[in-house]
Amino acid sequence: MIQPATTTEREEDPFLLDCRAQLDLIINSIDFAATDREHRFFRYVVEETLAGRGDRIKAYSIAVEVFGRGEAFDPQSDPIVRIEAGHLRRALERYYLTSGQSDPIVINIPKGGYVPDFVRREQIPAAQSPVLQVPPKITEPERHWTVSPLLMPAMVLALFVAGASVFAWWWTSVRSSAPLTPRVLVEKFDDLTGTQNGAAIATGLKHEIISQLSKFKDVVVMETRVSDGDKSVSPPRFVLAGSVHLSADAFRLRVRLKNQADGSVLWANSYDGQMKVAELVKAQSDIASNVSTSLAQTYGVIFQADANVKVESPPEDWAAYSCSLSYYAYREDLDPEKRSSVRACLQAAVDRFPNYATGWGLLSLIYIDQYRYGFAADPAARAAALTRALAAARQATGLDPLNIRGRQAEMLALYFNREIEAALQVGKQALAINPNDTEFMSNYGERLSLSGKWTEGCSLIEEARQRNPGSSADYQADLGLCSYFSGDYSQAIMWISRTPSDKNPLYHLLRAAFYGEAGMKVEADRERAWLEQNQPDLVKDIRNQLSMRLGREKDVEFFIGSLRKAGLKIAD
Repeated sequence: MIQPATTTEREEDPFLLDCRAQLDLIINSIDFAATDREHRFFRYVVEETLAGRGDRIKAYSIAVEVFGRGEAFDPQSDPIVRIEAGHLRRALERYYLTSGQSDPIVINIPKGGYVPDFVRREQIPAAQSPVLQVPPKITEPERHWTVSPLLMPAMVLALFVAGASVFAWWWTSVRSSAPLTPRVLVEKFDDLTGTQNGAAIATGLKHEIISQLSKFKDVVVMETRVSDGDKSVSPPRFVLAGSVHLSADAFRLRVRLKNQADGSVLWANSYDGQMKVAELVKAQSDIASNVSTSLAQTYGVIFQADANVKVESPPEDWAAYSCSLSYYAYREDLDPEKRSSVRACLQAAVDRFPNYATGWGLLSLIYIDQYRYGFAADPAARAAALTRALAAARQATGLDPLNIRGRQAEMLALYFNREIEAALQVGKQALAINPNDTEFMSNYGERLSLSGKWTEGCSLIEEARQRNPGSSADYQADLGLCSYFSGDYSQAIMWISRTPSDKNPLYHLLRAAFYGEAGMKVEADRERAWLEQNQPDLVKDIRNQLSMRLGREKDVEFFIGSLRKAGLKIAD
């Protein structure tokens, strides 16, 4: 039986010294997105645990000794500790997904308490990892052979991306050699009630929004203003400000996004939440998710604001960023005439900024479109496009494993390469990285659906549409397919009728199948005639095109049956 360690033994324990070194490493890291108060919170619980006083760590002791609350503090009526603990857990998770991937020790604060536990990563074998629980009175830490939930994402990413152990190098490189992306300053939210609860909720909302916004890699989130004399950091072009008002049992957040150049308000909204402790944390998370999605997603407020900016003789970084905007403009109607110019623009962008992960991801997506919509191209050219797509996607994820456009491109390239399970695994990981990116959510939902997982995939597509209803025609086409394969042909026709009809031949193909299955002969004949006249190569290759997209043979045969009902002649 292990005897309790003396104070001297505890101070000299190499494991405890390593844990204290890890604490300092995290707190001093630029990727540990925590406030000064959360720094004090983190240091307090770690030091108390390592000193053998973990049994004393309670919400009350943290509030009094770290936050300066009085002895009358009531954790049931004041949720400040619980809120800050949630922020701290998310900051730690993000740190270990970024520059902490190869750190020797993982420090985690499990939900339901405030006492941290510690994992020595260097002892982790391929399939198992020891969780080193530090007891209230520390001796040599016991090894419990289970897998730490916090460690798993870092392990997956480390295995998934070659060379990810040098994360600090690429993080600096990406930021220094990528074009200037939009910067958003999130200001302190005003507490209109002047109470401790109001201040706590205002602070909690601000940091939750920062946490959610920072998951979008195409914006840079700032918490403090740049001083006038600091030329090393570009000032923000957008400012997010707001105020919180409390009533007896609820709170209201009013928030607005301003253009820093002219002070104009680009977007404003208000959100309500309940003051009950059990609902408060969830309300803050839901509000932050809504705000970040509205602002930073593809086709969101920031995208629309920048897409409308006309810059004469733009500098190189703005020109490269404009290539990204032009890609999304192309995606709205999939005009094949725009595809080549957008591809050339993106190629020039990554040539000028070789560490521009988003640029590589979008370039890969252009190559994927060349593969899947190049009906008249010879097979060798189309195969080469897919090879280039996969290479560009892996360049993007190699530069930034958390870049969603790179993950999206890799998912699609793997799917069209018939590595369907690998593609879906990439999609699952990416959605976990940023569940607020509705562009990716709909793409992942589409892959799930077409692979045969219709219920799961269609629910994701519908969620994406509800959260970002003004995005692209792909939503309507995908939901039309969902209705079609569920047997609701009138609903399928309703959805497909909302998509543009002149640019994308696949929309005409869907219409033909839907009309054919619904027995609408006149409409089906119209779509058949359009396809035969405008896309003879697609008509000749329909079976291969469907097999490339639909994962189940029975879905391919059902769709071909509908096309035959529309009058298209398709060989067995």
